[in-house]
Amino acid sequence: MARLTIEERIAQLDARKKALEARLTKQNRASDTRRKVLLGAFLLHRLEAGHDDVSKGLRDWLRRELPGFLTRDSDKPLFDDLLKPSIDAELTVQVGPEASA
Repeated sequence: MARLTIEERIAQLDARKKALEARLTKQNRASDTRRKVLLGAFLLHRLEAGHDDVSKGLRDWLRRELPGFLTRDSDKPLFDDLLKPSIDAELTVQVGPEASA
C-alpha cells in the first residue's frame, strides 16, 4: 500500500473536518428546532389550561404582538384560534367588566 503524500493527507483531513462541521451544524439546527417546539408546546398548554392572570395576559399579549410577527399570509390561518377574541373577552368588552363580576 502506497503512503499518502502530505497534500493528500491534508485534503483527507479537510474533507473530514467539513463533514464534522456539517454534522455539528445539523445537530445545532435540530436542537434549535426542538427548543422552539417545546417552548411553543409550553405556551399552548398555558393558553389552553391556564385560567390565571398570567395566562390571560399571555393571551392578550399574543393577540397584540403575533400578527406583526407573522409575515407570511399562509402562516396567519395557523394562529386563527389564538388571535380571535374568546367569547368571554367579547362579552366583557360588550357588556363591561362590572357585568361579568
